Amino acid sequence: MNFEKEMKEKVKEVQAVIDSYLPEESGFQRTLLEAMNYSMTAGGKRLRPLMMLETYRLFGGTSGVIRPFLAAIEMIHTHSLIHDDLPAMDNDEYRRGRKTTHVVYGEAMGILAGDGLLNFAYETAARAFEMEPDNKNVGKAFRVLTSKTGIYGMIGGQSVDVEMAGQPLSAEKLDFIYRLKTSALIEGAMMTGAILAGASDEKIDKIQQIAQKVGIAFQIQDDILDMTSSMAVLGKPINSDEKNHKTTYVTLYGLEDSRKKVEGISREAIALLDSLEEKNEFLRALILSLIYREK
Repeated sequence: MNFEKEMKEKVKEVQAVIDSYLPEESGFQRTLLEAMNYSMTAGGKRLRPLMMLETYRLFGGTSGVIRPFLAAIEMIHTHSLIHDDLPAMDNDEYRRGRKTTHVVYGEAMGILAGDGLLNFAYETAARAFEMEPDNKNVGKAFRVLTSKTGIYGMIGGQSVDVEMAGQPLSAEKLDFIYRLKTSALIEGAMMTGAILAGASDEKIDKIQQIAQKVGIAFQIQDDILDMTSSMAVLGKPINSDEKNHKTTYVTLYGLEDSRKKVEGISREAIALLDSLEEKNEFLRALILSLIYREK
């Protein structure tokens, strides 16, 4: 398998789906819609919709019912990036190599663009109910996606991260933040794919375990890159965690132990994936690539 070639083709496929669900920039609220689309078209690897789609295919899914969920998960992720970059949060001026949404459109419109994308994500995912009204898995997937996004998922983790900025963190609380802030959305992506494909509860639970480990390893690697990479490579400012006085795995354990942690958790995730009778070579390679990424 030529992973890089397949990656480009699959990203193109996912991007076409996302583009088909973006709002038309018209009406008196046009500036808001432009700000939403500015953020959605800023690039990125589309990792979460890719993981959702490939998990769906892992369990034999073939229906178009996955499409609105693919767009929704990327809208949710982009909403979180817009809000992360706001002056009240990380106050970053660059994301994916260009000016952040609040810098271009103003802070108030940046807040509204994030809010708009989160709401529009749910509206988009809800279209699946009309596509397959008799498919009970759609409701189950919708519930998982929304719960992994909200107060018991991504937003809940972000709230603790913000509240604890500048304060010492225990390993237990740091793990809690990472599980909710980063892993939850990856769990939502992969579990949604498994549910819509009709996977058993046992296998959905195993997918959740895999996704949680992937998310934690992903976040620790992000901590490492924030300390060791450059803005030219990352497309966003480095040393952001230090600037915002945040405790990370690197500040808690050091670079070397953090790298060992990424390696260990990654091996556990891949071992769980390999234990499934269903196989998807690309999904396996994708997980490894995002954990060991350089940007």
